[in-house]
Amino acid sequence: MLLLLAGCSGDRGEGGGPRKDATPPAARRWQPRPGTSWQWQLSGRLDTSVRAAVYDIDGFDHPKATVAALHRQGRRVVCYVSTGAWEDFRPDAGRFPKSVLGRGNGWKGERWLDIRRTDVLRPLMAARLDMCREKGFDAVEPDNMDGYRNRTGFPLTAADQLRYNRLVAELAHDRGMAVGLKNDLDQIPQLAGDFDFAVNEQCAQYGECAELEPFVAAGKAVFHVEYELPAGRFCAQSRRLGLSSLLKRYELGAWRRAC
Repeated sequence: MLLLLAGCSGDRGEGGGPRKDATPPAARRWQPRPGTSWQWQLSGRLDTSVRAAVYDIDGFDHPKATVAALHRQGRRVVCYVSTGAWEDFRPDAGRFPKSVLGRGNGWKGERWLDIRRTDVLRPLMAARLDMCREKGFDAVEPDNMDGYRNRTGFPLTAADQLRYNRLVAELAHDRGMAVGLKNDLDQIPQLAGDFDFAVNEQCAQYGECAELEPFVAAGKAVFHVEYELPAGRFCAQSRRLGLSSLLKRYELGAWRRAC
């Protein structure tokens, strides 16, 4: 059952009108607006009863039929894939050469990628985004897009990150899908024009939510979650800034509380 905290306004916004598949890809690409309601579920059995216009779900774990079912309910669907880290549990894990695998990123079975090696990573990421497109997803949430600010095992620079993130955005757009910038707050001024929305974790906890304003100002949604702050500590600010904010648990199951 969906629980809403007192003082929060509940879900709001729509995911967009019906898709017109006969139009060119750039014309039919979905553009989520500020305030669009969303659900982010990456673990457990998918709960499709949550009142949200957008579902962000794991691209590998869900078949085309799940995406189609959500579309029939009027939802837009975002394909979660990791583009900046290798995951040993994915079916394509064996296609990544050891030379591009760096330090662990803090999650079991995951290691940072050498994003400088676009000769290797471009076809691998293109294949992942082909999967998203073939399953009918409207958009992509590429994760681990800020390796240059972490101990990856590679001497990554801000310029390396900008180049790689723009490559990922290009690959998504070439396939007719919208794409979100995940975290990477420091590069928002350079990247807000390349991405269609933002996905952020814990900007309220770290006092960084104002840095996401360029997306809202451009009419682009910011899908935001907090894990440790009570909703009463961030919902008012989220509404003021135009963010689509949730309180979630770290495992990103079905449970949520929406502002």
